[in-house]
Amino acid sequence: MHFVIQRDRFVHSVQHVTKAVSSRTTIPILTGIKIVATHEGVTLTGSDSDISIECFIPAEEDGKEFVKIVEAGSIVLQAKFFSEIVKKLPEDQVEIVVQDQFATTLRSGSSIFNLIGLDPEEYPRLPQVEEHNIIRLPQDLFKNIIRQTVFAVSTQETRPVLTGVNFSIENSELICTATDSHRLALRKVNVETNQDVSFENIVIPGKSLNELSKILEENDKLIDIIVTESQILFKLDNLLFFSRLLDGKYPVTKNMIPTHSKTDFVIKTRPFLQTLERALLLSREGKNNVVNLKTLDNGIIEITSITPEVGKVTEKVQSTDANGEDLRISFNGKNVIDALKVIDSDEIKIIFTGAMSPFVIQPTDHDNALHLFSPVRTY
Repeated sequence: MHFVIQRDRFVHSVQHVTKAVSSRTTIPILTGIKIVATHEGVTLTGSDSDISIECFIPAEEDGKEFVKIVEAGSIVLQAKFFSEIVKKLPEDQVEIVVQDQFATTLRSGSSIFNLIGLDPEEYPRLPQVEEHNIIRLPQDLFKNIIRQTVFAVSTQETRPVLTGVNFSIENSELICTATDSHRLALRKVNVETNQDVSFENIVIPGKSLNELSKILEENDKLIDIIVTESQILFKLDNLLFFSRLLDGKYPVTKNMIPTHSKTDFVIKTRPFLQTLERALLLSREGKNNVVNLKTLDNGIIEITSITPEVGKVTEKVQSTDANGEDLRISFNGKNVIDALKVIDSDEIKIIFTGAMSPFVIQPTDHDNALHLFSPVRTY
Protein backbone atom coordinates (compact mmCIF):
# COMPACT_ATOMS: atom_id res chain seq x y z
CA MET A 1 0.00 0.00 0.00
CA HIS A 2 1.25 3.47 -0.84
CA PHE A 3 -0.61 6.80 -0.86
CA VAL A 4 -0.13 10.53 -0.23
CA ILE A 5 -2.89 12.36 1.61
CA GLN A 6 -3.72 15.91 2.67
CA ARG A 7 -2.91 16.13 6.38
CA ASP A 8 -5.80 18.29 7.68
CA ARG A 9 -8.49 16.08 6.16
CA PHE A 10 -6.61 13.00 7.39
CA VAL A 11 -6.31 14.34 10.98
CA HIS A 12 -10.03 15.21 11.02
CA SER A 13 -11.02 11.67 9.99
CA VAL A 14 -8.52 9.98 12.31
CA GLN A 15 -9.91 11.96 15.26
CA HIS A 16 -13.44 10.81 14.39
CA VAL A 17 -12.62 7.09 14.18
CA THR A 18 -10.40 7.21 17.29
CA LYS A 19 -13.56 7.99 19.31
CA ALA A 20 -14.65 4.37 18.77
CA VAL A 21 -11.34 2.80 19.81
CA SER A 22 -11.04 1.58 23.40
CA SER A 23 -7.73 0.83 25.10
CA ARG A 24 -9.55 -1.57 27.43
CA THR A 25 -10.63 -4.04 24.75
CA THR A 26 -9.88 -7.76 25.13
CA ILE A 27 -9.41 -8.06 21.34
CA PRO A 28 -5.90 -6.73 20.55
CA ILE A 29 -6.65 -5.86 16.90
CA LEU A 30 -9.36 -3.41 18.07
CA THR A 31 -6.73 -1.17 19.68
CA GLY A 32 -5.85 -0.21 16.11
CA ILE A 33 -7.31 1.85 13.27
CA LYS A 34 -7.86 0.02 10.01
CA ILE A 35 -6.77 1.94 6.89
CA VAL A 36 -7.88 0.78 3.45
CA ALA A 37 -6.69 2.52 0.27
CA THR A 38 -8.52 1.96 -3.02
CA HIS A 39 -8.56 4.06 -6.17
CA GLU A 40 -11.72 5.79 -4.91
CA GLY A 41 -9.98 7.03 -1.76
CA VAL A 42 -9.01 6.05 1.78
CA THR A 43 -11.34 4.46 4.38
CA LEU A 44 -10.52 4.56 8.11
CA THR A 45 -12.28 2.34 10.66
CA GLY A 46 -12.23 2.32 14.47
CA SER A 47 -14.28 0.01 16.68
CA ASP A 48 -14.65 -1.29 20.24
CA SER A 49 -17.32 -3.82 19.12
CA ASP A 50 -20.07 -1.65 20.74
CA ILE A 51 -19.42 1.40 18.56
CA SER A 52 -17.83 1.33 15.09
CA ILE A 53 -17.00 4.46 13.09
CA GLU A 54 -15.99 4.41 9.43
CA CYS A 55 -14.70 7.54 7.69
CA PHE A 56 -14.12 7.83 3.95
CA ILE A 57 -11.76 10.38 2.39
CA PRO A 58 -12.45 10.58 -1.36
CA ALA A 59 -9.49 10.80 -3.75
CA GLU A 60 -11.06 14.03 -4.95
CA GLU A 61 -14.14 16.06 -4.14
CA ASP A 62 -15.46 19.29 -5.65
CA GLY A 63 -12.41 19.45 -7.92
CA LYS A 64 -9.95 19.26 -4.98
CA GLU A 65 -7.53 16.35 -4.70
CA PHE A 66 -7.24 14.92 -1.18
CA VAL A 67 -5.53 11.58 -1.82
CA LYS A 68 -3.11 10.32 -4.43
CA ILE A 69 -3.16 6.52 -4.49
CA VAL A 70 0.05 4.93 -5.74
CA GLU A 71 -0.81 1.38 -4.69
CA ALA A 72 -4.02 0.04 -3.14
CA GLY A 73 -3.89 -2.02 0.07
CA SER A 74 -4.71 -2.05 3.78
CA ILE A 75 -3.10 -2.02 7.25
CA VAL A 76 -4.06 -1.72 10.93
CA LEU A 77 -2.01 0.75 13.02
CA GLN A 78 -2.04 1.29 16.80
CA ALA A 79 -4.57 4.06 17.38
CA LYS A 80 -2.92 5.49 20.50
CA PHE A 81 0.34 6.37 18.73
CA PHE A 82 -0.95 6.85 15.21
CA SER A 83 -3.53 9.55 16.06
CA GLU A 84 -0.95 11.55 18.05
CA ILE A 85 1.69 11.25 15.30
CA VAL A 86 -0.64 12.37 12.50
CA LYS A 87 -1.76 15.41 14.54
CA LYS A 88 1.83 16.59 15.04
CA LEU A 89 3.30 15.97 11.58
CA PRO A 90 5.01 19.10 10.18
CA GLU A 91 3.82 19.38 6.55
CA ASP A 92 0.48 19.56 4.69
CA GLN A 93 1.08 16.22 2.96
CA VAL A 94 1.46 12.80 4.61
CA GLU A 95 2.88 9.81 2.75
CA ILE A 96 2.12 6.30 3.99
CA VAL A 97 3.92 3.24 2.63
CA VAL A 98 3.39 -0.36 3.78
CA GLN A 99 6.04 -2.95 2.97
CA ASP A 100 6.37 -6.65 3.81
CA GLN A 101 5.43 -7.93 7.27
CA PHE A 102 3.14 -4.89 7.79
CA ALA A 103 6.13 -2.55 8.28
CA THR A 104 4.70 0.94 7.76
CA THR A 105 6.47 4.23 7.05
CA LEU A 106 4.87 7.65 7.63
CA ARG A 107 6.62 10.61 6.00
CA SER A 108 5.84 14.29 6.27
CA GLY A 109 8.53 16.82 5.38
CA SER A 110 11.73 15.69 7.07
CA SER A 111 9.86 13.66 9.67
CA ILE A 112 9.83 9.87 9.24
CA PHE A 113 8.07 7.35 11.50
CA ASN A 114 8.50 3.61 11.09
CA LEU A 115 5.60 1.72 12.69
CA ILE A 116 4.84 -1.96 13.13
CA GLY A 117 1.38 -2.62 11.70
CA LEU A 118 -1.11 -5.44 12.33
CA ASP A 119 -2.74 -7.81 9.86
CA PRO A 120 -5.85 -6.12 8.41
CA GLU A 121 -7.41 -9.53 7.65
CA GLU A 122 -7.88 -10.06 11.41
CA TYR A 123 -9.95 -6.90 11.76
CA PRO A 124 -13.67 -7.69 12.29
CA ARG A 125 -15.99 -6.81 9.41
CA LEU A 126 -18.53 -4.07 10.02
CA PRO A 127 -22.17 -5.19 10.20
CA GLN A 128 -24.13 -5.11 6.95
CA VAL A 129 -27.27 -3.09 7.59
CA GLU A 130 -30.35 -3.43 5.40
CA GLU A 131 -31.80 0.01 4.81
CA HIS A 132 -35.51 -0.47 5.46
CA ASN A 133 -36.29 1.61 8.55
CA ILE A 134 -34.79 5.00 7.69
CA ILE A 135 -35.52 8.29 9.42
CA ARG A 136 -33.93 11.63 8.53
CA LEU A 137 -33.44 14.81 10.49
CA PRO A 138 -31.04 17.79 10.50
CA GLN A 139 -27.74 17.29 12.35
CA ASP A 140 -28.09 20.36 14.58
CA LEU A 141 -31.59 19.27 15.65
CA PHE A 142 -30.40 15.75 16.43
CA LYS A 143 -27.41 17.09 18.38
CA ASN A 144 -29.87 19.13 20.44
CA ILE A 145 -32.14 16.12 21.04
CA ILE A 146 -29.14 14.17 22.39
CA ARG A 147 -28.16 17.10 24.65
CA GLN A 148 -31.71 17.35 26.00
CA THR A 149 -32.09 13.64 26.86
CA VAL A 150 -28.79 11.80 27.36
CA PHE A 151 -27.95 13.53 30.68
CA ALA A 152 -30.85 11.66 32.31
CA VAL A 153 -29.70 8.11 31.50
CA SER A 154 -28.70 5.91 34.41
CA THR A 155 -25.02 5.50 35.28
CA GLN A 156 -25.72 2.32 37.27
CA GLU A 157 -25.24 -1.00 35.49
CA THR A 158 -27.86 -2.70 37.72
CA ARG A 159 -30.50 -2.08 35.02
CA PRO A 160 -28.46 -1.90 31.80
CA VAL A 161 -31.45 -0.89 29.64
CA LEU A 162 -31.70 2.42 31.59
CA THR A 163 -28.15 3.39 30.55
CA GLY A 164 -29.55 4.17 27.09
CA VAL A 165 -32.03 6.52 25.43
CA ASN A 166 -35.21 4.88 24.13
CA PHE A 167 -36.29 5.81 20.58
CA SER A 168 -39.79 5.12 19.33
CA ILE A 169 -41.63 6.32 16.25
CA GLU A 170 -45.34 6.77 15.74
CA ASN A 171 -46.96 8.70 12.87
CA SER A 172 -43.61 10.20 11.76
CA GLU A 173 -43.00 11.50 15.30
CA LEU A 174 -39.75 10.45 16.96
CA ILE A 175 -40.02 10.21 20.77
CA CYS A 176 -36.75 10.02 22.71
CA THR A 177 -36.92 9.11 26.41
CA ALA A 178 -34.20 8.80 29.05
CA THR A 179 -34.72 7.91 32.70
CA ASP A 180 -32.65 6.70 35.65
CA SER A 181 -35.89 5.95 37.59
CA HIS A 182 -35.57 9.19 39.64
CA ARG A 183 -35.96 11.59 36.73
CA LEU A 184 -37.11 11.42 33.14
CA ALA A 185 -36.32 13.55 30.07
CA LEU A 186 -38.53 13.32 27.01
CA ARG A 187 -38.13 15.01 23.61
CA LYS A 188 -40.42 14.72 20.61
CA VAL A 189 -39.78 15.78 17.02
CA ASN A 190 -41.36 15.23 13.60
CA VAL A 191 -39.04 13.42 11.20
CA GLU A 192 -38.90 12.37 7.56
CA THR A 193 -39.34 8.62 7.14
CA ASN A 194 -39.61 6.22 4.24
CA GLN A 195 -43.00 4.44 4.00
CA ASP A 196 -44.85 3.93 7.27
CA VAL A 197 -41.91 3.41 9.59
CA SER A 198 -42.85 2.70 13.18
CA PHE A 199 -40.80 1.06 15.92
CA GLU A 200 -40.45 1.03 19.68
CA ASN A 201 -37.98 -0.17 22.30
CA ILE A 202 -34.91 0.90 20.30
CA VAL A 203 -32.50 1.67 23.16
CA ILE A 204 -29.22 3.33 22.17
CA PRO A 205 -26.40 3.37 24.78
CA GLY A 206 -25.88 6.84 26.25
CA LYS A 207 -22.14 6.45 25.62
CA SER A 208 -22.75 5.95 21.88
CA LEU A 209 -24.92 9.07 21.67
CA ASN A 210 -22.34 11.16 23.55
CA GLU A 211 -19.64 10.13 21.06
CA LEU A 212 -21.94 10.73 18.09
CA SER A 213 -22.82 14.18 19.44
CA LYS A 214 -19.12 15.17 19.26
CA ILE A 215 -19.10 14.31 15.54
CA LEU A 216 -22.39 16.00 14.58
CA GLU A 217 -22.03 19.51 13.20
CA GLU A 218 -24.10 22.60 13.94
CA ASN A 219 -25.74 22.72 10.52
CA ASP A 220 -28.96 21.57 8.89
CA LYS A 221 -27.40 18.84 6.72
CA LEU A 222 -29.45 15.70 7.10
CA ILE A 223 -28.40 12.62 9.05
CA ASP A 224 -29.91 9.25 8.08
CA ILE A 225 -30.77 6.92 10.96
CA ILE A 226 -31.18 3.26 10.01
CA VAL A 227 -32.58 0.83 12.56
CA THR A 228 -32.23 -2.97 12.64
CA GLU A 229 -32.92 -5.47 15.40
CA SER A 230 -29.53 -5.29 17.11
CA GLN A 231 -27.76 -2.31 15.49
CA ILE A 232 -28.41 1.30 14.64
CA LEU A 233 -26.51 3.12 11.89
CA PHE A 234 -26.12 6.89 11.62
CA LYS A 235 -25.08 8.02 8.13
CA LEU A 236 -23.43 11.37 7.47
CA ASP A 237 -21.41 12.65 4.51
CA ASN A 238 -18.49 10.21 4.19
CA LEU A 239 -19.02 8.88 7.72
CA LEU A 240 -20.83 5.83 9.11
CA PHE A 241 -21.44 5.45 12.85
CA PHE A 242 -22.67 2.04 14.02
CA SER A 243 -23.83 1.31 17.56
CA ARG A 244 -25.18 -1.84 19.12
CA LEU A 245 -28.57 -1.53 20.77
CA LEU A 246 -29.21 -2.43 24.41
CA ASP A 247 -31.13 -5.61 25.17
CA GLY A 248 -34.13 -5.62 27.45
CA LYS A 249 -37.55 -4.04 27.65
CA TYR A 250 -37.52 -0.31 28.28
CA PRO A 251 -40.08 0.66 30.96
CA VAL A 252 -43.39 2.08 29.70
CA THR A 253 -43.04 5.73 30.69
CA LYS A 254 -46.27 7.11 29.20
CA ASN A 255 -48.27 6.17 32.30
CA MET A 256 -45.83 7.93 34.64
CA ILE A 257 -46.60 11.39 33.29
CA PRO A 258 -49.40 13.03 35.30
CA THR A 259 -52.38 14.40 33.37
CA HIS A 260 -53.81 16.64 36.10
CA SER A 261 -52.36 19.14 38.54
CA LYS A 262 -53.04 20.25 42.11
CA THR A 263 -50.56 23.14 42.01
CA ASP A 264 -48.80 24.78 39.07
CA PHE A 265 -46.96 27.97 38.26
CA VAL A 266 -44.90 29.59 35.50
CA ILE A 267 -41.40 30.86 36.27
CA LYS A 268 -38.44 32.30 34.35
CA THR A 269 -35.96 29.51 33.58
CA ARG A 270 -32.65 31.31 34.23
CA PRO A 271 -33.48 32.97 37.56
CA PHE A 272 -34.94 29.69 38.83
CA LEU A 273 -31.81 27.78 37.74
CA GLN A 274 -29.55 30.32 39.47
CA THR A 275 -31.65 30.15 42.65
CA LEU A 276 -31.26 26.36 42.77
CA GLU A 277 -27.51 26.62 42.11
CA ARG A 278 -27.19 29.00 45.08
CA ALA A 279 -29.35 26.68 47.21
CA LEU A 280 -26.85 23.87 46.65
CA LEU A 281 -23.75 25.93 47.47
CA LEU A 282 -23.79 24.62 51.05
CA SER A 283 -24.25 20.97 50.14
CA ARG A 284 -20.71 19.65 50.31
CA GLU A 285 -19.49 17.09 47.75
CA GLY A 286 -23.02 16.90 46.40
CA LYS A 287 -23.99 14.30 49.01
CA ASN A 288 -27.04 16.18 50.17
CA ASN A 289 -28.70 17.70 47.11
CA VAL A 290 -32.11 18.07 48.73
CA VAL A 291 -33.91 21.32 48.04
CA ASN A 292 -37.24 22.25 49.66
CA LEU A 293 -39.83 24.25 47.75
CA LYS A 294 -42.80 25.97 49.35
CA THR A 295 -45.51 28.08 47.69
CA LEU A 296 -46.44 31.32 49.46
CA ASP A 297 -49.09 33.96 48.72
CA ASN A 298 -49.03 36.10 45.55
CA GLY A 299 -47.09 33.51 43.52
CA ILE A 300 -43.95 33.71 45.67
CA ILE A 301 -41.91 30.51 45.81
CA GLU A 302 -39.59 29.89 48.75
CA ILE A 303 -36.56 27.71 48.15
CA THR A 304 -34.56 26.41 51.13
CA SER A 305 -31.71 23.98 51.57
CA ILE A 306 -30.30 22.81 54.89
CA THR A 307 -26.96 21.10 55.33
CA PRO A 308 -26.27 19.92 58.88
CA GLU A 309 -22.97 21.26 60.27
CA VAL A 310 -22.79 23.91 57.53
CA GLY A 311 -25.94 25.97 57.59
CA LYS A 312 -29.08 26.90 55.74
CA VAL A 313 -29.93 28.96 52.66
CA THR A 314 -33.33 30.54 51.93
CA GLU A 315 -34.36 32.48 48.84
CA LYS A 316 -37.69 33.70 47.46
CA VAL A 317 -38.49 33.89 43.75
CA GLN A 318 -41.51 35.35 42.01
CA SER A 319 -43.61 33.12 39.80
CA THR A 320 -46.50 34.09 37.55
CA ASP A 321 -49.75 32.39 36.73
CA ALA A 322 -49.78 30.38 39.98
CA ASN A 323 -52.79 28.11 40.53
CA GLY A 324 -53.98 25.51 42.98
CA GLU A 325 -53.29 24.43 46.55
CA ASP A 326 -50.40 25.47 48.78
CA LEU A 327 -47.55 23.02 48.53
CA ARG A 328 -44.35 21.92 50.25
CA ILE A 329 -42.15 19.47 48.40
CA SER A 330 -38.52 18.28 48.55
CA PHE A 331 -36.51 17.13 45.55
CA ASN A 332 -33.00 16.45 44.30
CA GLY A 333 -31.82 19.93 43.28
CA LYS A 334 -29.00 18.67 41.10
CA ASN A 335 -31.38 16.65 38.92
CA VAL A 336 -33.60 19.69 38.35
CA ILE A 337 -30.55 21.88 37.59
CA ASP A 338 -29.38 19.37 34.95
CA ALA A 339 -32.76 19.63 33.23
CA LEU A 340 -32.98 23.43 33.43
CA LYS A 341 -29.57 23.70 31.74
CA VAL A 342 -30.85 21.95 28.60
CA ILE A 343 -34.20 23.75 28.35
CA ASP A 344 -33.90 26.42 25.65
CA SER A 345 -37.09 28.30 26.56
CA ASP A 346 -37.15 31.49 28.66
CA GLU A 347 -40.09 30.34 30.78
CA ILE A 348 -41.13 27.01 32.21
CA LYS A 349 -44.29 25.65 33.74
CA ILE A 350 -43.97 23.41 36.81
CA ILE A 351 -46.89 21.08 37.51
CA PHE A 352 -47.32 19.30 40.87
CA THR A 353 -49.83 16.57 41.72
CA GLY A 354 -49.01 16.44 45.44
CA ALA A 355 -46.07 16.51 47.86
CA MET A 356 -45.23 12.81 47.38
CA SER A 357 -45.99 12.46 43.66
CA PRO A 358 -43.71 13.07 40.64
CA PHE A 359 -43.79 16.60 39.21
CA VAL A 360 -43.32 17.90 35.67
CA ILE A 361 -41.28 20.76 34.24
CA GLN A 362 -41.96 21.79 30.66
CA PRO A 363 -41.29 24.81 28.41
CA THR A 364 -44.21 27.23 28.04
CA ASP A 365 -43.63 27.96 24.32
CA HIS A 366 -43.91 24.39 22.93
CA ASP A 367 -44.88 20.91 24.04
CA ASN A 368 -41.99 18.96 22.43
CA ALA A 369 -40.06 18.50 25.68
CA LEU A 370 -40.87 17.40 29.19
CA HIS A 371 -38.97 16.58 32.39
CA LEU A 372 -40.35 14.47 35.23
CA PHE A 373 -38.88 14.20 38.76
CA SER A 374 -39.57 12.04 41.80
CA PRO A 375 -39.79 13.96 45.06
CA VAL A 376 -37.52 13.10 48.01
CA ARG A 377 -38.88 12.04 51.38
CA THR A 378 -37.32 14.20 54.06
CA TYR A 379 -38.95 12.63 57.10
